[in-house]
Amino acid sequence: MPKSPQKHLDPRQPLVVDTTKLPRRPGSTRALKRVVPAPADLGLELISVPVGSDLELDLSLTSVSEGVYVSGNVRGSLSGECGRCLNEISQSFDVSLAELFAYEDSTTEETTDEDEVGRMQGDLIDLEAAVRDAVVLTLPTNPVCRQDCPGLCPECGVHLDDLPADHSHEDVDPRWAALRTMSAEQPTAASPQYQQNRIEE
Repeated sequence: MPKSPQKHLDPRQPLVVDTTKLPRRPGSTRALKRVVPAPADLGLELISVPVGSDLELDLSLTSVSEGVYVSGNVRGSLSGECGRCLNEISQSFDVSLAELFAYEDSTTEETTDEDEVGRMQGDLIDLEAAVRDAVVLTLPTNPVCRQDCPGLCPECGVHLDDLPADHSHEDVDPRWAALRTMSAEQPTAASPQYQQNRIEE
């Protein structure tokens, strides 16, 4: 089955790396330190890396027999909202990255699927997918501002931290709500209005 064509890589793009100066001799290594703007959609629904914010790449490129092995760390900042109380979350992250990029026409390139191993275009490597996987796979689907965040009151929606410890809401069975309304409208035997009505009778 033929490989699907790759998009043409532009070496001027911040996450595209030119490995021309890395000898294709197994064991050869070059350091890559770069600060790049974060691409769009780098995250999940409730928490993500702000578009254009600084991503710090601290990587090592190593020649292996079938391609270039990229390893190291990616650092940056996250922004989002707490899944319990909806308060803003702002924190830093530091994740590890390890990815093999196969040479064109190498055995690895020919015998693996595209989602198993990265691909090179000549001497160029596109790090965006690897960075995206490294960051997104470490993010919580339900982030919290702190581990013991109590969240919001399900009845009134106020943050439980801002409410007294004995805060509660009367739980009224909806089946009795109509009767309760009727009893509130009618005077009781002990009420002055009831007594007045008795006198008038």
